[in-house]
Amino acid sequence: MPNFNYVAMDSRGKETKGTLPAANQSEAINRLKEMGYFPTKVTEAEAVKPKDDKKAKAPKKATDGKGKSGRKALVIPGFGTGVKPKVLTAFTRQLATLVDAGLPLLRGLRVLEKQEKNLPLKNILNQLALSIESGSTFSEGLAQHPKVFNRLFVNMVKAGELGGVLEVVLQRLSEFMEKAQKIKGKVVAAMFYPVAVLVVAVTILTVLMVFVVPKFKLIFADMLEGKPLPDFTNFVLGISELMAGHFIESSLVLVAVFISIKLAISKTKIGVRLWDKLQLNMPGVGPVLRKVAIGRFTRTLGTLVSSGVPILQALTIVKETAGNVVIGDAVASVYASVKEGETITAPLEASRVFPPMVISMVDVGEQTGALPEMLMKIADNYDEEVDNAVSAMTSLIEPVMIVFLAVIVGSIVIALFLPLISLIDQLGQEGGGGGKDE
Repeated sequence: MPNFNYVAMDSRGKETKGTLPAANQSEAINRLKEMGYFPTKVTEAEAVKPKDDKKAKAPKKATDGKGKSGRKALVIPGFGTGVKPKVLTAFTRQLATLVDAGLPLLRGLRVLEKQEKNLPLKNILNQLALSIESGSTFSEGLAQHPKVFNRLFVNMVKAGELGGVLEVVLQRLSEFMEKAQKIKGKVVAAMFYPVAVLVVAVTILTVLMVFVVPKFKLIFADMLEGKPLPDFTNFVLGISELMAGHFIESSLVLVAVFISIKLAISKTKIGVRLWDKLQLNMPGVGPVLRKVAIGRFTRTLGTLVSSGVPILQALTIVKETAGNVVIGDAVASVYASVKEGETITAPLEASRVFPPMVISMVDVGEQTGALPEMLMKIADNYDEEVDNAVSAMTSLIEPVMIVFLAVIVGSIVIALFLPLISLIDQLGQEGGGGGKDE
């Protein structure tokens, strides 16, 4: 009976090699599958010469835990900043599908690496595969790229590895990321119209104030012959003169103010807290952002807990990925409460961020032992509410922005017509007086 050299992978994606006696190649493949292996290469022993032996040994040298390749994968933290969320979501979905179909993790990573068009992600997949080949776990490899895979991603994968349900966790991750992208896309789409109208309004205002209004000042000087202009007209002409005479300086001042505000609300603790609180209480936009934040909190916590991540660790991750300081403070209070052996509902209610309905549903979930399921129901409910709120906000913003633009342009027009109206009244009075003298 001939012998067959084989290269196969076990259920954890680790490559193994050996020799197996079998009548033919098909029988050798079937025996390997019965042993729980996934064969990638099966050749008859007589056909394997020393040249092939060298080829077989080469990958072992490259993937050794002490080799250069494995070490390289473990010392490049945060590589791959060119990976967009949409690309990462597609990769997670594809990997979940491959692993769920029974393909070993390492094999799935290599397959996705070959077809990936995004170069940063392609390089990361190569590094992940090398890390696994060198003996690291998938979660350990992901942790070496924190700029691409956040703590939520890494810890869920780790929980899936420990529980032996990696394919389920990857599926939940992909669904979570897809819904997060969907909600973000709807909010961005809703904000596109008002931003576009605002840009048009600023452009029209700049053109009028810099090029059109200064010409009216000369016309008024000739027509009124030194007579005083209305206060509102003087105010508009003063702004126009400032913008036209100091256009570059004014632009630089506006840019500097914008950058200062941006830095204040993104780099300072007080600025970040004030901005996040303002966002949640902003008229019109605030309710939508509040629903988005609550939906994100419940879905993240529900996904982590249902995937087997310990509740305290899950709360820590949720706080870091909350995206809002106010929500993060509420989660920190929940963490302290749970750590002391108390319930989740009390600190949620004390934060005054979450509505009574959410608090009641969380309370029921705690009492019935179905907290993850209840959190996911809350998230689904808030996703629908966000859809409705975004549609309502879009319908409301359109007339508001049209009125806003009309008020800006109308104010300038009124300011320019006030002197003409006063001049017409003066001419009318002079004409009436002349008729009486005759």
